[in-house]
Amino acid sequence: MVFADPGEALARARALLDADPSPLDASVAHQVIGIWQRDFGDLRLALDHLRRARRCAARADSADREADVLATLGVALVHAGRTREGLAAFERGVARGGGHTRARVLYRRAYVWWVLGHHREALEDVRRAVPVLRQAQDVIWTARALTLRATVHLALGSVERAEADFTAAEALWDTTGQEHDKADAVESRGLAAFRSGDAPVALRLLDEAEERYARLGTPTFMLNIRRCEVLMAAGLAPEALAEADAAIGKLDGIGGQSTRKAELLLAAARAARLAGDAHTAIARAALAVRLFAGQRRTWWETHARLVLIEARHAAGRGSGRLVADAAAVAGKLASFGAPAAPEASLLAGRIALDLGWTADAERHLAVAARSRRSGPPLARLTGWAAQALRAQAAGSARGVLEACRRGLDVLDDHRMTLGASELRARATEQGAELAALAQRASLVSGGPRRLLVWSERWRATVLSTPPTRPPADPELLSGMTAFREIASRAEAARMEGRPVVALEREQRRLERQIRSRTLHIRGEALGDGDRFDVGRLLERLGDEVLLVELAVLDGRVQVLLCGRGRVRRFEAGLLAEAETEAEHVQAGLRRLAHPGAEARLPVVEAAGRRLEELLLGPAAAHLGGGPVVIVPPGRLHRVPWALLPSLRERVLSVSPSAGSWLRARETAPPPDGRPVLVRGPGLATGGAEVPELAGRYGRATVLEEDEARVPRVLEELDGAALAHIAAHGTFRADSPLFSSLRMADGPIVVHDFERLDSSPYRIILSCCDTARLASVGADELLGLVTALLPLGTAGVVACSAPVNDAAVVPLMLALHKGLDAGLSLAEALRDARAAQPGDALHQATGWAFSAFGAA
Repeated sequence: MVFADPGEALARARALLDADPSPLDASVAHQVIGIWQRDFGDLRLALDHLRRARRCAARADSADREADVLATLGVALVHAGRTREGLAAFERGVARGGGHTRARVLYRRAYVWWVLGHHREALEDVRRAVPVLRQAQDVIWTARALTLRATVHLALGSVERAEADFTAAEALWDTTGQEHDKADAVESRGLAAFRSGDAPVALRLLDEAEERYARLGTPTFMLNIRRCEVLMAAGLAPEALAEADAAIGKLDGIGGQSTRKAELLLAAARAARLAGDAHTAIARAALAVRLFAGQRRTWWETHARLVLIEARHAAGRGSGRLVADAAAVAGKLASFGAPAAPEASLLAGRIALDLGWTADAERHLAVAARSRRSGPPLARLTGWAAQALRAQAAGSARGVLEACRRGLDVLDDHRMTLGASELRARATEQGAELAALAQRASLVSGGPRRLLVWSERWRATVLSTPPTRPPADPELLSGMTAFREIASRAEAARMEGRPVVALEREQRRLERQIRSRTLHIRGEALGDGDRFDVGRLLERLGDEVLLVELAVLDGRVQVLLCGRGRVRRFEAGLLAEAETEAEHVQAGLRRLAHPGAEARLPVVEAAGRRLEELLLGPAAAHLGGGPVVIVPPGRLHRVPWALLPSLRERVLSVSPSAGSWLRARETAPPPDGRPVLVRGPGLATGGAEVPELAGRYGRATVLEEDEARVPRVLEELDGAALAHIAAHGTFRADSPLFSSLRMADGPIVVHDFERLDSSPYRIILSCCDTARLASVGADELLGLVTALLPLGTAGVVACSAPVNDAAVVPLMLALHKGLDAGLSLAEALRDARAAQPGDALHQATGWAFSAFGAA
């Protein structure tokens, strides 16, 4: 019962002990309490009860009872880090037990071998146990043994064997009431899905397992470890680190298993390294190494040493000793048959290259490169990264480009299995090194055109295909409705000065629930997608339009000037300096949004001139007088491009990538031309432009006051030719897909827009911060604008800074006047800026808005 209904089992065991039981019954009761404390509570109490259980079994003179308790005690001792004592208890248990009982003892010793990382020994004990358990028709223990064998197969990289055992075990579990075991089986299937490269299914199954554990009231430390692994692979390393650290705190609080603590520390170390926090990674990994060594868990200790070496290398501690350590770890992992062995060889080769040891590097990289031909996507990616570094060391630019192409193709296929745009964006981080290697090689071997192709190859790839639409999931839809209600109540409470702590807590809970369900969505589109073609781009640009793509190589901005039939390259300033200057400009624009800050205008204009020198350099003199499309890297998305002197008076649009601009240029407007005007609550001007625009557009659908509710707004926006939304915007840096516009019934968020079949052809967001985006992955952006572009929107006008509501109204009216005259959004915005008063407030408002896309 302890794994069917743990709470009920604990209560009955305690009641039995209170009733002065026989030694045999007392042994069972103490064992049950020991199991409960071992897995869900305090390990010291577990050991005390299990020792009592053994003494009672001895008094009862039952060899099988004593053997069974010895097996449970052996597991507890190993989890307490007392490996030698634990294995000795198993030796005695195997010797004391007979037949069926011995098979159960062997199963539990196999589990311990798995915990210790001795996988071959684990498989041998399971091989001996399963036939006996089957012959005894012991369904529960047979299912446990099959589940364990599947888990061991996964550790050895044998996914197909694991899935066969999981399937067989699941059929047996369905005939039992073992709810905790069933939850464990669901969790294990989630791990198998992840090993097969299916992160959405893995996350769904792990969430399902967590719900099952929650109903039983049992901790989920192993599940925490597995979810950390999936989150890291999906590019969510900071979240994995937070989850691991929280689980460590909880485990310490209940005096739980030291084996689980070591595994959680290893997960935290991996997550910290991937999140770029090398010092935290070193601290967590070093402690994990010490714990694993003390527990005699060589397999685990070796994996922890790999992370420790990676973190030390990331912290700039490259040395010959580190190469030797990485090579030794690679050899040990290979002897274990561990899938991480190629990573260690790649690391040894990478450090050797940094030291100039080309012969050593080649030896290690050649070993790592073998994994490029088979295995899960990230293992193949490791192999192609090794192959690219080998080619670079050999001076073969062609070899580098081929390896990078093959590696990024693998990651493309993996990325397209992910339905959620957030997961797709973050997964690109895995290919950042390959993209950078290819850009360097292309600059050497192919000039500006090839550099443009590779700059586009891994830029804004998430926008190349629409996200998979969320299914008609009743739980997701009800969660969105509840989220809007709570967010609306919290906003009202803040405005009235009432406490909002409880409401904000519930809002965060609902956000986690919504995000969790969207991460379960699997991708639908497979294949090459829309490959970028330089010739097609130049043909579309013609002789008038210039596209300026900014690539970053080794921290310096490379300006690729495309148009008039050719691509030219210019070298500009340092990216870090440009980012700093852009932040100064943003601060200046925030000040200028308020009356009385006119003295800041010359400071902001001077910063604009410095930005131009850093971002365009000598290319600024070659822009001519025609329209310009700016394609910045993700880290420069907040630059107000219209502030730069050479761009201030021209038709200017911004695009996340050249490919995205091409798709927007080739998107046809809907035939009916229906405009939609939306006015949200709480604007200082009341959205004063909307009534005037309603009079100008006779056929417009106008949604305001109580009609501006999210379901109705989404219904009208779907497929509209033009949408104008006047509403308060909020950008969420912590969770960009919850960036929102305030409607009458609460916020409309990015997740809502992703449910549209076709977003408006043109959309104007006359709201603060609607063009703010989060830079994630290799060079991806998440936010309102990037949610709209893959869904059919060809042009967006949005704002990257807080603006003065009153100054926005004349700018918007002038913008629509230009659209009435048949101008594009970029042309109309240029003319609208020119038509504004010359004071600082109106100038800053004009600079804060940008036109995105090509409509």
